[in-house]
Amino acid sequence: MHEATVMVAPERTGVANGMMDNAKWQRLDDIASRVLDVTLAVTALIILAPLMAIVAAVIYILDPGPVIFAHQRIGRGGRSFPCLKFRSMVVDADARLRNLLETSAEARAEWERDHKLRDDPRVIGIGRFLRKTSLDELPQLWNVVRGDMSLVGPRPIVVGEISRYGRYFEHYCAVRPGITGLWQVGGRNDVSYRRRVAYDVTYSRARSCAMNVKIIAYTVPSVLFQRGSY
Repeated sequence: MHEATVMVAPERTGVANGMMDNAKWQRLDDIASRVLDVTLAVTALIILAPLMAIVAAVIYILDPGPVIFAHQRIGRGGRSFPCLKFRSMVVDADARLRNLLETSAEARAEWERDHKLRDDPRVIGIGRFLRKTSLDELPQLWNVVRGDMSLVGPRPIVVGEISRYGRYFEHYCAVRPGITGLWQVGGRNDVSYRRRVAYDVTYSRARSCAMNVKIIAYTVPSVLFQRGSY
């Protein structure tokens, strides 16, 4: 009996090896990004603890109720997780939104187009300041430590937004959502929803630890100058 000989084209072997090398480097880069995430998030939590305590106290004094708001968002792999924020809206925000969308055609059209309202009546007094300065997102540092989120990544979305991504949803699910990202430094609320999706796809395909460092650096002036925030 003769042994069968399997011939493999050299160029195909080269392509396969190249793909394996790329996958290996991507895994190593993802590990480096995770180390950066945890290191910076823990450091920030320690340094910003007094500020976070003050923000929590002010929220409670001005609008008694829970100071932390946990909203279900979609994370890596399509899994749901509680995304933490300082509460910037009234306690019964969801009920008020439903009522507003039922009674205002203008608000409903804006919500369906952007999934947000420029003049949201549910936002409490200090809430507008918290949202403009992104202070409301500081509790998400704990989400980063837990592994739900990354410092950099797509904007965390809710179930109702999945359909807006269409076939690009798989790119969103390939990475952890982030506190900041291309959307944040590219204009935040001034960016159309379609552009946001494009930013998320671009990040998912081209992500790297070096890219994350650049985005974090660009986030600082974006927040300080409140670009596209409301």
